[in-house]
Amino acid sequence: MKTITTSIVIDAPIATVWAILMDQEAYPQWNPFIQKLQGELAIGNTIRATIQAPGQKAMNFTPVVKVNQPEREFRWLGHLFFPGLFDGEHYFLLEDLGEGQTKFIHGEQFSGILSGIILKMIRENTKVGFLAMNEALKARAEA
Repeated sequence: MKTITTSIVIDAPIATVWAILMDQEAYPQWNPFIQKLQGELAIGNTIRATIQAPGQKAMNFTPVVKVNQPEREFRWLGHLFFPGLFDGEHYFLLEDLGEGQTKFIHGEQFSGILSGIILKMIRENTKVGFLAMNEALKARAEA
């Protein structure tokens, strides 16, 4: 399995970081990577995500929510056209570091028969997009 993982330490309580992450209506105001996230974020639900990595065209996905553990983990699974071709399991993990600090881990696991080829083309821009979102989340939570 191929993975992109990033992380950042945020000087804000885990509840604050989680609240921002779950406030999908505010994403267009602060999130440079996930520009839209629509739908009920309950396990098993299909949601709509508009994602734009730097230098790339915006892409629309309809992933399924796999995990929603408040103040711990949010995860969805999306597919290009159909399962097994190019699949991405996008995740956000939060760790309470104590003293009002939160570690935010943002990543995605890729699989499918085209994952190697496609990931070679998108890896760097996708990672830059993850890092930009992490920094924006940090700025919003610390404000």
